[in-house]
Amino acid sequence: MVDHRGDPRKPQDARAASGYVNENYAVELIKAAGFELVARSEINANPRDTKDYEQGVWTLPPDYRLGSRERARYEAIGESDRFTLKFRKPP
Repeated sequence: MVDHRGDPRKPQDARAASGYVNENYAVELIKAAGFELVARSEINANPRDTKDYEQGVWTLPPDYRLGSRERARYEAIGESDRFTLKFRKPP
């Protein structure tokens, strides 16, 4: 599972309107559905993502919701900070 990593210091918005999801929140939801976490990876991590954009995660590439406004800034940040998790359904 890959998703946009939210700021763990902020409470999780149940609608995830910004597009960001707190990693621990996602893990607990998936565990509650009967899966077990077997691995994590930082392959999609991006520490330059400050997670505080006007149009949420869609401000960053590849979406650029703000169009050309501050595009160079968002290009320099790159894509969102994402967590990558591997789960399995126990037998």
